[in-house]
Amino acid sequence: MGSPVHRVSLGDTWSRQMHPDIESERYIQSFDVEQLTNILDRGAQNTALRRKVESIIYSNPEFSPKDNYFMTQNEHYEAAVRKTFHIQMIAQRLGWAKDSLELRYAYRALSGVLAFNLHRVFLIALRSLGSEEQIDRWVPLCNNFQIITTYAQTELGHGTYLQGLETEATYDAATQEFVVHSPTMTATKWWPGDLGRSATHALVLAQLICSGAQRGMHAFIVPIRSLQDHTPLPGITVGDIGPKMDFDHTDNGFLRLDHVRIPRENMLSRFAQVLPDGTYIKLGTAQSNYLSMVVLRVELLLGEIIPLLQKACVIATRYSVVRRQSRLRPSDPETKILDYQTQQQKLLPQLATVYAFHFLAGSLMEFFQSSYSAILHKDFSLLPELHALSSGVKAMVSDLCTQGAEVCRRACGGHGYSKLSGLPSLVNKVTASCTYEGENTVLYLQMARGANLGRYHMEIVQLHNVSAIQPLLPSFTAACSHASSRLSRTTASISSLHPARFRPFSTGTRGIFSKPREDHIFLLLNILQWLPTARVKMPHSPWPRPPPQPALTTPAPAHPAATDPFSPPRASTHTSPPPDALGRPFTVAWLAPSHPQGAS
Repeated sequence: MGSPVHRVSLGDTWSRQMHPDIESERYIQSFDVEQLTNILDRGAQNTALRRKVESIIYSNPEFSPKDNYFMTQNEHYEAAVRKTFHIQMIAQRLGWAKDSLELRYAYRALSGVLAFNLHRVFLIALRSLGSEEQIDRWVPLCNNFQIITTYAQTELGHGTYLQGLETEATYDAATQEFVVHSPTMTATKWWPGDLGRSATHALVLAQLICSGAQRGMHAFIVPIRSLQDHTPLPGITVGDIGPKMDFDHTDNGFLRLDHVRIPRENMLSRFAQVLPDGTYIKLGTAQSNYLSMVVLRVELLLGEIIPLLQKACVIATRYSVVRRQSRLRPSDPETKILDYQTQQQKLLPQLATVYAFHFLAGSLMEFFQSSYSAILHKDFSLLPELHALSSGVKAMVSDLCTQGAEVCRRACGGHGYSKLSGLPSLVNKVTASCTYEGENTVLYLQMARGANLGRYHMEIVQLHNVSAIQPLLPSFTAACSHASSRLSRTTASISSLHPARFRPFSTGTRGIFSKPREDHIFLLLNILQWLPTARVKMPHSPWPRPPPQPALTTPAPAHPAATDPFSPPRASTHTSPPPDALGRPFTVAWLAPSHPQGAS
């Protein structure tokens, strides 16, 4: 009875024997499972490599998950550090390269429960925003863990609104140093992972002030702990922010800086430089300093967010095969709950959605890889498109994955409430994705603004307890259930399901969204076309009101989706805006506030 697991399992050893109900289900599939696996892994060679890495991980007792749900926060952190150390030793022994597929598969096999994940985010930002000389200097130190780094952007008072960050970096030409300072309590850096206990250096996002002028947000490498004894350096106040919903293995922390001096060379300078005399030189656009966030959003989709819904679907579907409940006829055995239509209606849309998202994210990654190199060489023509796509897709995917994971948890009844099912942890983790790397409501609006939606004007919508986009998301889930039946990047194309109903945006000679990736986001674009027509009166709106739409003298064209239970309810009104891109008459009944806002 040495392990707390034995108090739950009554001392039984873990068994990998297959349940007969699962075994029987796997004999009746109508497709080649191995071929589908190869498609998901992007090639048979990747499938073989993934299985090899997983066998190494699962056979090593250092990576046993048996005690995961019985640890304190401190034990979670220490276990994650040990696992990270062992992964690095294995990688060194087997010759796995940094950022290799092997390390990605190892991370996936351990469900991301490793330490120093923000260390990698620091490297992403360094490669995106740093000069070649800075990359050559700092990357070897990071790769060898001679320093442990984090990415300190979010503050106690500001998150998504980066222009409002209060941390200052003032250039002192006399000493050729930046003075990094937290002028207010709300300027305290809050939430960065690996900051609470681990990091020796932080990439601090701060407002640059030089020659008496404020130059906007820039990135600065700031030493925060001694490399000799790991104590905070002078002017540094740093610690852990305490318990959270999940991610107990990560030491999310806070950081206050009291006039901390760093060398001029510590400002990342790919897109902007400060000369020794204080002259500011801009080498990119105002948006180029946000490149690292765009990179991270794209990588999070396949690396962090989508796998959480994938796992929830696997757990809930397998449970629904082995769980039997009630009899259809008195003489029959109890029925698998997966055979009930109500259970299928819960789980199959989630499974379909996650297939569609898998291919969507792969397509977005291809676009990112083709445009990233050009951006680094100061060709910013694709940066607005990449920003709009990554913002909208991240928001949509994280919202639907969060909803889907909770549906899967509830579909498992009381057992889904047990931490040992794995589902509560998945729900808590994916919930965080709706906030980190951009709060979703803001990202939806950025996507809509970036799409340049023609004749419509966007207004800020004042709502109570619900996002404007939220009621539209289930329609995308329903559409994904059709898309997932065709398993390749081209078959994930939603446009092929409604070729005659999609009307591309009119944006001049060059469309905002160019092939082939728009094939995967037609539904997203249609959803975002609906938003500008959601005109709710709001005092002091910063946008001009669109001209009134003429009354419709004929009924709106019929469309199958008009009877779709996922569609927003129809408003009873005598005038209607033009139909949306799918031919549906747009309605705003679900946007009405719950109480009067005053006479207009």
